[in-house]
Amino acid sequence: MELYHASGETVEFPEIRKGKYGKDFSWGFYCTLSYEQAKRWAKRNRVNPTINIYEYNSENNLKILHYPEMNDSWLDFISSCRAGNIHDYDIVEGPMADDTIWNYVNDFLAGEISRVAFWELAKFKYPTHQISFHTLKALDCLTFKRSDIIHE
Repeated sequence: MELYHASGETVEFPEIRKGKYGKDFSWGFYCTLSYEQAKRWAKRNRVNPTINIYEYNSENNLKILHYPEMNDSWLDFISSCRAGNIHDYDIVEGPMADDTIWNYVNDFLAGEISRVAFWELAKFKYPTHQISFHTLKALDCLTFKRSDIIHE
């Protein structure tokens, strides 16, 4: 399976970097199945928008969490991760809380909107996908193929 990682440079050797802010699935190396989604990510505030392309071969001995769609469990998981909590999964896959959804997650975390209100506001106009790698064992499932610089 081919995965795409948006960046401002070629990333031949992926790394797990601890960031200042919690992400949907905590710290990790994030990719997507969607080339178009990666292109949108790459073009955000970057001089050289680059899409890195990897071959992904999952191993059976990894601890993987998969959310096929947004649901209450997904919301609780990303809320926990965005609050700075960590987990013990090697790989987590599921929908992405984009910028708009992120605002709703913050409102939910702050108790400003209910769970019901979150779901009403969180309707996507297009599907999103992300897969995050959280351990070195998980990164070993990725093989760098090439990178494309976006010139549009």
